[in-house]
Formats: sequence, C-alpha cells, structure tokens
Amino acid sequence: MKIFILSSGKYGFRIINNLVSHGLSSSIVGLEEFSDNIPEFIEDVSNYMPVNLPECDLIISVGLFGDINLLVSEIASKTGAKTIIIPIHHPRQIPNALKEEIINSLKETTIVFPKPFCSLSAVYDPYIQEFVEKFGKPELNIEADKFIKQVQVKRGAPCGSTWYVAEELVGVGVDEAEFEAGNKFHNYPCMASMNKDPLCGDTVMHLAGYKTKEAVKRALGFTFNAAVVDKEICQGGEDCAHLCLNVCPNVLCGDDTISIENDGKAIIDPASCGLCKKCISECPYGAIEIFNEKIACRK
Repeated sequence: MKIFILSSGKYGFRIINNLVSHGLSSSIVGLEEFSDNIPEFIEDVSNYMPVNLPECDLIISVGLFGDINLLVSEIASKTGAKTIIIPIHHPRQIPNALKEEIINSLKETTIVFPKPFCSLSAVYDPYIQEFVEKFGKPELNIEADKFIKQVQVKRGAPCGSTWYVAEELVGVGVDEAEFEAGNKFHNYPCMASMNKDPLCGDTVMHLAGYKTKEAVKRALGFTFNAAVVDKEICQGGEDCAHLCLNVCPNVLCGDDTISIENDGKAIIDPASCGLCKKCISECPYGAIEIFNEKIACRK
C-alpha cells in the first residue's frame, strides 16, 4: 500500500511520527506539510496544490482546517488514489457543508471522516482494511490476575496514545485499570479538541477517551461503571421514541453503544458506554441509571 499524507500543525506532526515509529514508514511515499496559518476560507485552493504528487493508493489528510481539504479530490485524481481518510479532531475543522462538497467532488473513491481518528474501524475498502490492521479503534490483549502483567496493543490510536497507556497499565490492579487508563490517556496527552461538537453534544477528546477505556474493558471482559436500562421501566419507544439514541455521543458518531432489541426496548453496551449520563437525563421514564458493580463486557 502506498500512502500520501497531507499534514498541518502539531496534531498532524504527532500522527506522522507515530505511524512511522510503528511500522508504516516504508508505505509512506509522500508527505506535504501545510502551514497552520492557512485561511479556513479560500477562493482558489489550486494555489496550494503540491508540486510533487507521487502515485498512491491512500491519502490521509490530518490537521487541516477548512477549504484546504478540497484539494484531496484533485490530488486523488492526479495520484490515482482510490481511498481517502480525513480524521476529525476539532468541531470547526470540516463543517457539514464542506464535507458534502468534498464527497460530491469525488467519484469511485472511498472517503471516511472518522471522529476522532481512533474511532476508525474496518469498512469495505482494501486500503482502509489494511490500515486498520494496526491503526484505528484501539484493541488490546491483557494478561492479568489481580494485577495487569502484560498489555499487547493489537490496534492502536494513530496518535500513539494506546501504546503509551498500555505501558503505563502494567502493574495496575484490574479493578482500577479502566479508571487509570483514562488518567494516562489525558497524561499522554490527547490533542483532540475540548470544544463541544454540536453534532454529537460532546467533545472530540472525550470521544477518544471513551475508545481507550472501551479497549481496556473489552480486554478484561468487565467494567465497574456503566449506564444500565431497567427493562421493566423502559417503555420500548412507544411514547419516548427512543430519545436515548438521540443524545448518546457515541451513537451520534456511528457506534452501537445503545441499540434496540426485538421487543423495542433499549440496551446499552457497558464496554462502549462513556458514562456521559446524557441518556439518563433524557429518558422520560427514568429507566436508565448508573450501575456501580461488576458488569460483564463482550470481548
């Protein structure tokens, strides 16, 4: 796989360094760095077109704000790329209208906008599937008894935070692992925005943190904190229209943190739940509460 990267700012710099240090250096055939002072609104983006464009399969655009992202369609045409990844780390980065313009400018090209980058999972595209063998939504193997003995990163966040958290978890008690993973994630630190994203009602940094803790919970097979639906109280959407689905930040970003069973009642995946508590305040029947005892998680 041949990868061409468009990058800007500290966020882009961190992504590139991590991809290179974890095995993608031989796949990167070109790199174009843009100033982080480029205006968000540009009359003619062709003025910023890179001079040297290598043939490639996958374009990754990281850290670029605004209209400069419109370059990807012409770059894809000139390089032969059939796949594009534009991760979102800030709510102002690519407004919906701009995203639609980018999508409409591309034909026979797969393009995804993971929010955040560490939410990227496999789709029906060979180059994304190859990329997420190592980078994307975190996945861990954990060897432990009462304490964590070893952590293997099967798939890590493209920014590198997963490898850092994995090292820091060794020696931590399993009952504290989820909480400690959240602390170490912030210590790394995550460079995603703390500005609330209006489309999901949460910050992109929080979304990234949920993915890190989910990886730990799934590897261990349990959690001690999650929102739980009381099936006897849940009305199955007849009167509430499943309002919980409309406020869960993970669901609004494409995850199945909350799903609806055949009886119409909601169920919350304890591993994916980020404890934002938005569903609790939204449920008109008070059917959701935080459960603070050990809960099994799907591995």
